[in-house]
Amino acid sequence: MNFPRVGPMIDESNSTGKVTGRRAALRHVTEEKIFIAAETVFAQAGFGGATMQLIANLSGIAKPNLHYYFGSKELLYRAVLQRIFRMWLRAAEVMDDASTPAEGIGGYIDAKMEISRLNPNASKVWANEVMHGASMIQDCFKDAFFEWTSARISVIERWVAEGKMLPVNARYLLYLVWASTQHYADFGHQITILNHDTPLSDVEWETAKRSVKELVLRGIGAELNY
Repeated sequence: MNFPRVGPMIDESNSTGKVTGRRAALRHVTEEKIFIAAETVFAQAGFGGATMQLIANLSGIAKPNLHYYFGSKELLYRAVLQRIFRMWLRAAEVMDDASTPAEGIGGYIDAKMEISRLNPNASKVWANEVMHGASMIQDCFKDAFFEWTSARISVIERWVAEGKMLPVNARYLLYLVWASTQHYADFGHQITILNHDTPLSDVEWETAKRSVKELVLRGIGAELNY
């Protein structure tokens, strides 16, 4: 399996890194290259088919330096999953202080679809892990995921109690939002095919986001904010 390299080969072993801020910035840039490459390889090859050499080649980072940051493929894979989980946690923060379903759920849909647009491989890695039993995330994410979901359910139930939306099963509403937003990443190739073999343009993405929001918000009887 051949992947194009993300950037030029980097050998950090020769860096003196005397300035702490500069070293931190270099580390951040290097980790971003690693994560982008790892998400691509794990999304296309799966955990079993991925190798540290493939990830090193794609990131443009020497394999020994890759092992300096992540000692094994499993550690890197777990770090990728944790990074994805953090992205989704941040996406849902808009619900916490929102006063209406249109603001909270609409904003959440916007954020989730932006993740699908900008980080499609990340979504695919997560979906692939869950479809294969989520063995790598059961021990470290299960409790946090349950608590996070319960907190969002409480927000939705509050809006129902306040008469701001129709009575619905909040858990199934979240499942619907996840499915409809992550579809644009997990089945992105299918969407491209149906879009005359052309990826969605910025305008089409905005139309897609608006459509998903309108369908969901109208379905739960929430007042649109536009």
